[in-house]
Amino acid sequence: MPKVVFSIDQSKSMSDQATPGHNRWHPDIPVAEMVRPGDEFRVECREWTDAQIGNNDSANDVRDVDLTVAHVLSGPIGVEGAEPGDLLVVDILDLGPVPQEVGDAPGQGWGYTGIFAKENGGGFLTDYFPDSYKAIWDFHGQVATSRHLPGVRYTGITHPGLFGTAPSAELLSSWNRREQALIDTDPQRVPPLGLPPLSDRALAGTATGDLAQRIAAEGARTVPARENGGNHDIKNFTRGSRVFYPVHVNDAKLSGGDLHFSQGDGEITFCGAIEMGGFIDFHVDLIKGGMEKYGVTTNPIFMPGNVEPRYSEFLTFIGISVDHDTDTNYYLDATVAYRRACLNAVEYLKRWGYSGEQAYLLLGSAPIEGRVSGIVDIPNACCSLYLPTAIFDFDVRPNMQGPVSEDRGRCAVTS
Repeated sequence: MPKVVFSIDQSKSMSDQATPGHNRWHPDIPVAEMVRPGDEFRVECREWTDAQIGNNDSANDVRDVDLTVAHVLSGPIGVEGAEPGDLLVVDILDLGPVPQEVGDAPGQGWGYTGIFAKENGGGFLTDYFPDSYKAIWDFHGQVATSRHLPGVRYTGITHPGLFGTAPSAELLSSWNRREQALIDTDPQRVPPLGLPPLSDRALAGTATGDLAQRIAAEGARTVPARENGGNHDIKNFTRGSRVFYPVHVNDAKLSGGDLHFSQGDGEITFCGAIEMGGFIDFHVDLIKGGMEKYGVTTNPIFMPGNVEPRYSEFLTFIGISVDHDTDTNYYLDATVAYRRACLNAVEYLKRWGYSGEQAYLLLGSAPIEGRVSGIVDIPNACCSLYLPTAIFDFDVRPNMQGPVSEDRGRCAVTS
C-alpha cells in the first residue's frame, strides 16, 4: 500500500481530524504534506457533506443538509519543485470505499444518492422534482444494489468527483468577481445562480488566526468546476486516468475528495452519484513550463482510465431544445435538449412501476452515457441519454405486449 499522506478517521468530522482538511479554494491554505515528483501516495477522504447523510429510510437528512460545509477536501498536498506555469501530472492508481470497514459513514459498506430540495441546492430537474428524496446503496465488491430501487444492480465506475490545484490570488479574485456579476443578474433566484464566498462553517486546513479568517472571507466555494479542476464529476475519471492540472501557485497544492462509487453523465440530481468516503492512490510528476508548451492555460486535460463496466446494449432517449411544457423553442440549447432526454427517460421508467423520483435517482447514479449528438442543425440541438439495459433484472426494452408495471417499492422520502 502506498504511504498515506492524508489520513481520515471516519468516526470524526473533518474539523476534528488530526490534520483537518478544507472546504474552500484559496492560495494561502497551508500545505498538509509534501511529496516529490515520481512519488506514489494515498489520500483518504471524507464523504463530501462530512457524513451528514445516514443509512436510513428517511430523506429528512438530505432536506436538512448544511451545504455551507461542502465539499470537505483532503489536502493540500504540496509537490516539490512545482511552480506557476507547470503542469502537474496526476495518475490515479487505485481508489475505492473505506477498506474493510462497516460503519455509519458513507463509504463504510454503503453509499447514497440524493435529490436535493430546490431551495437547498436543487438539481438538473429541480423544477419537476423540487423536494428531497434519497436512495441507499449497498456495496457488493464492484456492484451496488438498493432497497429503495429494487430490480436494479450495476457495476460502478468509482471515481473522485473533485480534485484540483490551488488558485492564484489573481485567479481567485477573477472567480469571485465574475460569479458575483452572474448572481447580480438575478439575485433572488431559487436555486441561486452561484455561491459567493461565505465565512460560515469555512474550514481553512491547518491555518489559524487572521489567516484562517481571511481564507474564510475570500475563499471560493467548491461547488463548480473551474480552471484549477475542481468539481468536474466526470465518471470516466477513474483508475488508470492521467490528469494534467495547471499549476497556479508554488507547490501546486493538490486537494480533493467527493468520491463516487458510481455516477451517470451529468450527475443530474445534484447529488446524483453514489456518494462515499474512501481512499485514492496517486502518482505525481511535473512538466516544467507545461501550461505554455501545451496551451493548457484555462482548464485541465485528462486521459480517461480504461476500467469501466462492459455494457454493450443501451436504450437511448433523445431530447431536443424544445420545452414541451410551454411549447417553447430554444436556439441550439444543449442544456434544454439534455433535460428533455432525461425527462423522456423518467417518463418511460414510470411505465414499469418506478416513481418519477426513483427514476430520477436511478439516472443520476447508474452509468448512463450522455452525449451532445447535434448542435449545428438550427434551431434544435439534439442530446441523447444511453441507459444500459443489463442493469435491470427484467427486460426493460419496448415489446408488443407493453410494459409490465410492478411494485418497485419506494425511495426514502421526507416526513
